[in-house]
Amino acid sequence: MKGEQTGITLRPATWEADREALMFVRRAVFIEEQGVSEDEEWDEHDPVCEHLLATTVKRDAVGTARLHPSGRVGRVAVLKAFRGLGIGHALMLEVIQRAELRALPQLALNAQVQALEFYRRLGFVPRGEEFLEAGIAHIEMVKPLK
Repeated sequence: MKGEQTGITLRPATWEADREALMFVRRAVFIEEQGVSEDEEWDEHDPVCEHLLATTVKRDAVGTARLHPSGRVGRVAVLKAFRGLGIGHALMLEVIQRAELRALPQLALNAQVQALEFYRRLGFVPRGEEFLEAGIAHIEMVKPLK
């Protein structure tokens, strides 16, 4: 993140213990801002995923990401007012580090086309053709790990 002055910290989270905070960020970004339906946002993967939560010094949730045991990354979201501070980048670096510690061979994700360059800068490469997911253009991306 852009210096320590942001006051943002990352921490591991679980669906069981942190559901309210995780849902708050994802509802704001995906459902309210991007128009994803409730049915498409909440799925059976949340309870088995490892989650990350970005919070302010007041412990307000401002960002999330999740890592499925298979190496699939998803639900990377930062509240609009907190974008541009490097929170999404920090979340993804932590996801990558956790995946490497698990000795996963690669990470995969469905990137919104508008976020393609964000993921490219993190070493992800597109695979396949563009497709619609929740009415939003996406492309699958992968990143081989060490």
